[in-house]
Amino acid sequence: SGELIGSPDIISRGFILMKDNQELIQKTRAKIRLIVKNRPQPQPGMTDEDYLKNKLRGDIGQFLFQETKRRPLLMPVVIRV
Repeated sequence: SGELIGSPDIISRGFILMKDNQELIQKTRAKIRLIVKNRPQPQPGMTDEDYLKNKLRGDIGQFLFQETKRRPLLMPVVIRV
């Protein structure tokens, strides 16, 4: 169905301390849920997974830069079950 079946996992290495930034982590998870829920159909020649990874990388990257003024490396992983 394309819906999330759990909470998005976020792993941070050298960007923020997870335990000290719970509010940012929760905001990021909420943004991920919104992106997944509101995604349009992918463009011709692009799979849904490719579109979703690119959309997450761009939108979450922009969001994290606005919040932290830092640009972390983002590696979205989409697993279909």
